[in-house]
Parts: sequence; C-alpha cells; structure tokens
Amino acid sequence: MVSVKHEKSDLPVGVIGGVGPLATAYFLQRVVQRTEAHSDQEHVDLIVFNHSSIPDRTEFILGRSQEDPGPVLAEDARRLERFGVSFLVMPCNTAHFFTQQVLDAIDGEFLSIIDVTVNAALDRAEQVTKVGLLATQGTSASHVYHDAFAAHGVEVITPDTEDQSIVNSLIYDDIKAGRPIDPDELRKVAGRLVERGAAVVILGCTELSVAAVDHDLLDEEPFLDSMDELVRATISHAGYTVRG
Repeated sequence: MVSVKHEKSDLPVGVIGGVGPLATAYFLQRVVQRTEAHSDQEHVDLIVFNHSSIPDRTEFILGRSQEDPGPVLAEDARRLERFGVSFLVMPCNTAHFFTQQVLDAIDGEFLSIIDVTVNAALDRAEQVTKVGLLATQGTSASHVYHDAFAAHGVEVITPDTEDQSIVNSLIYDDIKAGRPIDPDELRKVAGRLVERGAAVVILGCTELSVAAVDHDLLDEEPFLDSMDELVRATISHAGYTVRG
C-alpha cells in the first residue's frame, strides 16, 4: 500500500485496545519501531485504552454469548474522543464487526484495519481475484473482509473445518494464552489456501500478527499482515514517516 502522509496534529492518536491485550502491546511496539524517528520527541503521540475486559467478540458474533461488545467499544471510543484525539484506531479485526456502533458514537475519524488491509492486498497482487483469510471464526462469520473485497470483485476464501480448527487453536490456546506456536502450522494452512487460488493470504487476526512478528513471517510470501498495514497507515495518517 502506498501510504499518504498527512499533516501532523497536536492531538494524539486514540487506540481502542485490549482486544486482545498482547496484540495491543505489539501494535504499540510496532508503531515505535516503524516510525522514522531519532529521538523520543519524533515519535507518534498515542492515548491507549487497554480495555481487556471487553466481552468476547467472536462468542457474541457466533451467538454463543449475549454479552454485546458493541456498546462497550462505542463508549471506549467516546472516552478517547473526549480526551482529545486526532483519530481513532482499533488493532483487532473481529472487533470491526462493531465499526458502525463506534462510528455512531464519535464525531471524528476512525481508521479501519479492514480498509487499509484490503487496499494493501489490491496493491500487492495485480488482477487479484482471490485472497485467503486466516482469522477468528468471528471475523470470518461477520464477513467484514468478504464484503470489503466483494466491492472490488475479489473473492475471499477461508480454511476448511480442519484447518480452521488449527487456526483457532493457534489463536486461543497458544497466542492468547501466552504459549509459543509452531509457525509451520500457519505456513501449511496458508499454503493450502494458495493451492485453492489465493494470491495473498491475509493474517486477519492481530494475535496471528503477534506470531508473524515473533517468527519473522511479515516478509514471507504469501502473507499480508493486517496489523502491520494498520501500523503503517497509523504512522502516515498521523503525519509521520514510515521507517524503511
């Protein structure tokens, strides 16, 4: 994706975080690492609400919980806006199912991880017709990526039941639980999506982004990491330069 640098604002960027906590921490780390800066004062100012107790997004989307995360995310957005921010970001793909509730709660701008990732995928592969998606069941069921890509005539393909179980286990049993993963499991699942015609495979869960950073998958084909794209877009949108 070609990042468009904006004018710098005196206001910080607001981060709706805690969904999940480790992914939020990695997002902040990556913003620091990817910003072209030579002193503390040259980095992006951020206000982070690491609200870890927000109800589970996937459980609600799949109808397994009655606890609606939407109003909580909307109130978090309002709190950040009242503090005074230039724009808001949310480093969680599944939570973007509730984007409209967030937008209805604020007057300012919201930078979508879905939008920046879709744009990056279209930029990377010429005449792309299919992309693979590795994500939570909630993200897949919500069709946030399916709908966004469909607007460009691109089909989203997801893992079969067996491979989705592998992805679920990596996200919930390993990464969210603070346990190490076997990156080859991720590579194998991605490879099977490529065999089905995926031009790129999107890491559409920021827990998988954590694994991508830890295991140097960001530059590996066929992966395209949603958090990395949000990091780059956040830096540029705040008026700073992306390193490298």
